[in-house]
Amino acid sequence: MSSTSDGLFPEAAPAWLKPLVDNVDGVPDAYRRRVPPDVLAGIVEANKQAALAGAGRDAAVLVLFSGPQDGSGDGLPDDVDLLVTVRASTLRHHAGQAAFPGGAADSGDRGPVGTAFREAWEETGIDTSRLHPLATLEKMFIPPSGFHVVPVLAYSPDPGPVSVVNDSETAIVARVPVRAFINPVNRLMVYREANTSRFAGPAFLLNQMLVWGFTGQVISAILDVAGWAEPWNTDDIRELDEAMAVVGHQKRLR
Repeated sequence: MSSTSDGLFPEAAPAWLKPLVDNVDGVPDAYRRRVPPDVLAGIVEANKQAALAGAGRDAAVLVLFSGPQDGSGDGLPDDVDLLVTVRASTLRHHAGQAAFPGGAADSGDRGPVGTAFREAWEETGIDTSRLHPLATLEKMFIPPSGFHVVPVLAYSPDPGPVSVVNDSETAIVARVPVRAFINPVNRLMVYREANTSRFAGPAFLLNQMLVWGFTGQVISAILDVAGWAEPWNTDDIRELDEAMAVVGHQKRLR
């Protein structure tokens, strides 16, 4: 198996994942389509100011799909899953928030893939030798955190065991069935009362977690680009506190 110049192995993708890999450049556009023009303009301006000031740190997250190498028939196999974590409720920033494994780049990392793999190992104990990096998505600026984040799309037929490595940082590590994200019953829109724009973004209400914010936006865009999304009720719009209460969080987790 040969890699591209940046250490990626797109040919390792199984047939059911190829529509996403082949069209990965469309994910940022699908992401932006759900962001109101004024909010998007604010993000672009914040990115510009961060670049001028030399602020903002590079980061990467791991978007890991696991499932069979050979799907039965067309479409997505039922047993495909996506690796997701929930940050510990005691953290100062983004406490209780569902996220992809990942974090800030270190000087020793070999690009975004190195950062994403290292962070995923630190957070979940995953054996990164079982993972095939397929593609990187366009770098996205996250104004609240000041990070320039590169999502790294990866695949494994069997990633092995994963678990919480440090419970002071991570509350949950889960391989969530992709069908759970696709299921229209689990989809909604969420906004933060403190946000003056009242911008509501795609979210997923699952048994143990509410996936919203940057992670929810990326997953929603991926479902659209891969052709897996089903029609869902975008008029189900809830404030963050209300949605968090459903999964046992009685106050906004910051």
